[in-house]
Amino acid sequence: MTDTWEAGRLIADGFEYAVVEHEWYDGPRAGLAPVDGELHYFRCFRWDDSEEPDTYHVWPASAAAALWEREWWAIFAAWNARSEAGEDTPHPDSGGVDARYDALARLLVPHRQCPDGARRLIGELYFDDGDRYRRDGTDYWFRWHPVG
Repeated sequence: MTDTWEAGRLIADGFEYAVVEHEWYDGPRAGLAPVDGELHYFRCFRWDDSEEPDTYHVWPASAAAALWEREWWAIFAAWNARSEAGEDTPHPDSGGVDARYDALARLLVPHRQCPDGARRLIGELYFDDGDRYRRDGTDYWFRWHPVG
């Protein structure tokens, strides 16, 4: 399913960098990533334990939602860095930890809902050699393919 490649090779091979992760379970299940250069939400449609790439619903993110998502992610990534450094701090998803994070989460609820008519794409996944969670995104990249 996955290998680790250098970022330049990923870009040259048509992969695009996932910028926000909402959900992970044995791989990315939901988040925000470019599809053909434009930010889209993705949500796993079909997942199994096989080595085959997963199928996702994808739909465009508005400019406002993309900005809010990046801000939401930056708060999460800063918390994660503190946590990894050994600071005992509650996860922002606990609520009441970071007022802006909570406000953004509420604003983003309708944007994160998969709309009727969302496209279905196969998400080929690769990892780079950087940190897992970064202010500007994740350590994984997608190359999208049409379904069957």
